[in-house]
Amino acid sequence: MADIGEYRKGWALRYLREAKAELLAAEKTPSIAHSLILESMRKAQAAIYYSLGDPAFIESIVYQAFYNDQQDSNEPILKCLIEIERTIQKLSQTPDSEIPNTIQYVDDMMDIASDIVELFTGEKD
Repeated sequence: MADIGEYRKGWALRYLREAKAELLAAEKTPSIAHSLILESMRKAQAAIYYSLGDPAFIESIVYQAFYNDQQDSNEPILKCLIEIERTIQKLSQTPDSEIPNTIQYVDDMMDIASDIVELFTGEKD
């Protein structure tokens, strides 16, 4: 596996730590949980993008696949990234009253993001 570089590795690990901290804060602060969960997912997404390569390039690939309805891609990482984008889109439209029910799902997504970042950086967060 190619070395991703200390710069991208540092940002990937930082975004992942922040994503987990915001998810924890969302569990403890229901009044602002919705925005914290959304920010947590966006940071987890950014962590993955940084661990894979140039974040802007990765983002454009994911958006093209997402908006061209290519969810049936044979690429497992791309399928996962599309699912994360789909989750963010759904969460942005989820009423505040349903947010407590989504925390476990987002926590599971966070575990997947952690696994991907660890795979490509070689480090646990």
